[in-house]
Amino acid sequence: MKHKKLVALDVTGREKTLKDAKQELMRLRSQVAMGGQVKNTAQLRELRKTIARIKTLEKQNG
Repeated sequence: MKHKKLVALDVTGREKTLKDAKQELMRLRSQVAMGGQVKNTAQLRELRKTIARIKTLEKQNG
């Protein structure tokens, strides 16, 4: 998710997005760990970046 969209969300929206992103990342990582193939490997990277963006906004806004 891009920075502009994250800034437009309220705090509860960001928390929900963070929770969903973490769950999706965990699901994809477990899929890879079990030897399965992920259809879109770039999604792992994008989820990590989204989580980092949300955490950065939380830290900046207090």
